[in-house]
Formats: sequence, C-alpha cells, structure tokens
Amino acid sequence: MLIRDARAAEVPRLRDMDREAGQIFRDIGMPMVAEFEPRTLTELEVAQRDGLLWVAADEDGAPASFLMAVALDGCLYVDQPSTAPASARRGLGRALLDRAADQARADGLPALTLTTFADVPWNGPYYERCGFRVLRDAEITPGLRAIRAHENALGLDRWPRVCMRRDVTP
Repeated sequence: MLIRDARAAEVPRLRDMDREAGQIFRDIGMPMVAEFEPRTLTELEVAQRDGLLWVAADEDGAPASFLMAVALDGCLYVDQPSTAPASARRGLGRALLDRAADQARADGLPALTLTTFADVPWNGPYYERCGFRVLRDAEITPGLRAIRAHENALGLDRWPRVCMRRDVTP
C-alpha cells in the first residue's frame, strides 16, 4: 500500500467509504453510530486542499483507507480515519496515523490527539496499541472539550468516550 495525499477527485469516494466503514458499529449494538452522516464533501475538500487528508492506496492506486486531520489547540487532531471494510486489518490505519505523526512533526506540533469510544476494539484499545494514551481530565484542551460537548449533544456519550494523545518525537 502507498500512503499519499488524497486527490480532489477522490473526495466523494472517501465520503462513501466513511459511510461503509461505519456500518460495522451495527454488529456491536451501536446502530445509532452507523447511521451518522460522514464528513461533508466540503469538510473533506478543505482538508484535501490543506494537505491534511491522506489515503492508503491499493495496487491499482484506488483509496482503501483515509485519514482526515485538522489543527487543534497546537496539536494535529485525527478528525476522521476510515477504512473500507474489505481492506480492514491490514495495517492501513496505523500507516496513516504514522503519516499524520510525520506531518505533525514537520509542522512543529508536539502530538496527535483524537476522541474515540473507550471500549470499542478498533477504537480506544487499537489507538493504545498505536501509541496513544488516554488524557486525564486536567490535560483535555479547550478544543477537545468542545468536541466532546458536541459528541455528547449528538448522544455519543451513551457509550464511554475518551480523549487520547500520541506524542511525536522530533
């Protein structure tokens, strides 16, 4: 797999991939999560233009996974990672996280941050295996607090959620 910047023409496919990837939440009793709309085309287009949208491309060059990031509170926030179900469990997410860490490092940012479900195997436990740690309440930045408040308003706190951080080394 090749990790590269997403192309503008790929943005609609990435949105569809995000929708497809979310369906796995139905299998673990979280159908509400599967029903959420993916990031808008505009959000994905802005990230692509800003150089903060990366894909893992298959041997034919087609995206099999993507990661969208945004700058937040002096860190790089992992806003949306998604992998096509047929390409899951191949290390694509980890490779994209490493690409995001490289970008944070290049931009002089100290860390990647994210919010996620604490107990969903491909969320909190997975991110811990990828070098993230759960933030203590005193470590949660204003931007992360705002994201968590929005998630709570959407009803996502029905399941335990956490803020996480992965420091990047210079």
